[in-house]
Amino acid sequence: MNQYFLLYLLSVTVASVSQLLLKKSAMKTYDSFWKEYLNPYVIVGYGMLFLSMFLTVLAFRGMDYKNGPVIESLGYVMVLFLSWLFFGEKLTKKKIVGTCCILLGMIVFYL
Repeated sequence: MNQYFLLYLLSVTVASVSQLLLKKSAMKTYDSFWKEYLNPYVIVGYGMLFLSMFLTVLAFRGMDYKNGPVIESLGYVMVLFLSWLFFGEKLTKKKIVGTCCILLGMIVFYL
């Protein structure tokens, strides 16, 4: 693993956490349009998405583009487990099978 690969993993992690913040904001009810879209969860969430994009651009400076979609798919796995951890979402059989398919695809790609 080189530093660019780790940087891209950091980017995927930041994007996953930002999705959790946006989901947390969407779970609340707001009394005005402005409060719905200009609250700390949304602002920080979109800021983290921008940071993730910046980190991805830096990571692609030193790694092959073919690795991008494979590493990016790890975000689905992260969001699933972070949602389970922080929001108590159920891990259904379908979700587990889907996650295993994603991980298996990543393993096959890198063999």
